[in-house]
Amino acid sequence: MIRRLFIALALGFGLAAGQALAQPDSAKTIVDAAKAKGIVGEQGDGFLGFVTGSADPTVTAAVDQINAGRAQVYKGIAARTGVSDAAAGEATAVQLFSRTPAGEYYRPLGGAWTRK
Repeated sequence: MIRRLFIALALGFGLAAGQALAQPDSAKTIVDAAKAKGIVGEQGDGFLGFVTGSADPTVTAAVDQINAGRAQVYKGIAARTGVSDAAAGEATAVQLFSRTPAGEYYRPLGGAWTRK
């Protein structure tokens, strides 16, 4: 099952080129700026989280919008591959962590925020 999930992700079901996880451009721009400032980071469950605990309403709304889109993508991956939504998110997180630029934050499952 996990192998099928990784094959599905490799074929583009998760991180399609140019539209990583169905992120609207405006929300992506806001979140990218917040990531660069160390406010937002990638989590081991495949969702964005707040490194600092909270953020202004614009950043919070953008994170919520992207996370809602990611939840739908993970649900679709799960339906196609026969794994849980959570497993789809966790497998995608591995890819997101590898793409996290130096200086930005990520948090593995059960771990602490770490600056790359």
